[in-house]
Amino acid sequence: MSNKILKVGVFTSGGDAPGMNAAIRAVARSCAYYKLECFGIMRGYEGMIDGDIAPLDARAVGNILQRGGTVLKSARSKEFRTPEGRKKAYDQLKRHNIDALVAIGGDGTFTGLHKFYEEYQVPSILIPGTIDNDLSGTDYTIGYDTATNTAVEAIDKIRDTALSHNRLFFIEVMGRHSGYIAIHAGIAGGAASVVIPEETMSFDDLYKILGEGQDTEKKSNLVVVAEGSKIGDAHTLAKKVAERSSYFDIKVTVLGHLQRGGSPTYFDRVLASRMGVAAIEGLLNGENGVMVGVKNHDMVYSSFETVIGKHHEIDAESMRIAKILSI
Repeated sequence: MSNKILKVGVFTSGGDAPGMNAAIRAVARSCAYYKLECFGIMRGYEGMIDGDIAPLDARAVGNILQRGGTVLKSARSKEFRTPEGRKKAYDQLKRHNIDALVAIGGDGTFTGLHKFYEEYQVPSILIPGTIDNDLSGTDYTIGYDTATNTAVEAIDKIRDTALSHNRLFFIEVMGRHSGYIAIHAGIAGGAASVVIPEETMSFDDLYKILGEGQDTEKKSNLVVVAEGSKIGDAHTLAKKVAERSSYFDIKVTVLGHLQRGGSPTYFDRVLASRMGVAAIEGLLNGENGVMVGVKNHDMVYSSFETVIGKHHEIDAESMRIAKILSI
């Protein structure tokens, strides 16, 4: 690969997140501003292997800022996990004379890009795009704000029917390994309890909280459960509570992929735009093998080695506040 960057490939990989299109737009237009050629790689690493690559100029990314999902599509590639698959991807990049890569995705995307960078030293920068907000090296990931707002909107609507029928609702939100959506949607939605993977809450602890509500004749409750809860998903917890008490009329709502879709919030649009510009400017300034992030409102670059495999921990203050406000 040439040391001078003239052509940049951008792609999205893994789970989609609202704001990815804003990041694609920012990368393409930053390339145009700095007189670089931008290429869109379709379907993530799968498209890289297949050579599904096309020019992406400033006009091609018009009218995508407000759209959810990703116009470049996404896929999970088993072949890219093999040395042979990565060699095919590298050969396709050489065929298109692509000098550098900007990847938009989460932990799986990060892992693949890190391995590819180790083997072929293609200048690469990751833009963190995942609703889970679970990547170390940044305060926020693209899509998290929109997904949390979607969850809060749903919780508000569920509360209306919970109050009308004196019901206990278990509301399951996304987060296999991260409780960020659950904890902040729970606080914003006035949940009686929040169950997240990071906390060592037992079922007895949860039942005690609900029991305290019963003692004070609280007729409706909302419990927000992250899908990766260690004590069970929403259906499991609802069944366990029903086996112990007939006080509440219990219902379950699983929000699922509803949280991935929709138009990104202003916050995610601005965050994605800032990160897209920072990715291109970082490459031009010699940054590579890094993830771009935001810390205390400032754009920062963190090396793959210092970020990969690290978890963005939920602050204890958020958990403390959720507990205080649940009474």
